[in-house]
Amino acid sequence: MATVVEKTGIRRAKGWLYFLDKRGDVSRARMARGGGKAPKGREKVVRLGIEREEGFLYFIDKNGHVAKVKMKRSTARRKPARSKTTARRRTAARRKPARKKPARKKATARRKPARKKPARKKAARRTTAKRRARR
Repeated sequence: MATVVEKTGIRRAKGWLYFLDKRGDVSRARMARGGGKAPKGREKVVRLGIEREEGFLYFIDKNGHVAKVKMKRSTARRKPARSKTTARRRTAARRKPARKKPARKKATARRKPARKKPARKKAARRTTAKRRARR
């Protein structure tokens, strides 16, 4: 559970995000979907100068007090820090030997692309003679 660090009793306004800034003071910023037109940027609400402890999350609780809670981080996610020299040695040992580049082929004379033959027009039908025969 969270522990109260400083009792401030801040009343939160709608559309604002309240947080503890770098200097340990309570500030607020306009939310993207806060509703209504308001000045952009940040405002200091209360100057406290709280010094943060590493591994804790600081927030403003329901009552408007500054509270902190221990962050939950699993140790399985963290990887131990390796020195750069050992990392280089390992990667150098894993590398495969470089292959020789294949010899370049001699340039041959290029052929011109074949031209497409123009499409033939169909012969016109002799319908006039048939029409006369039918009449």
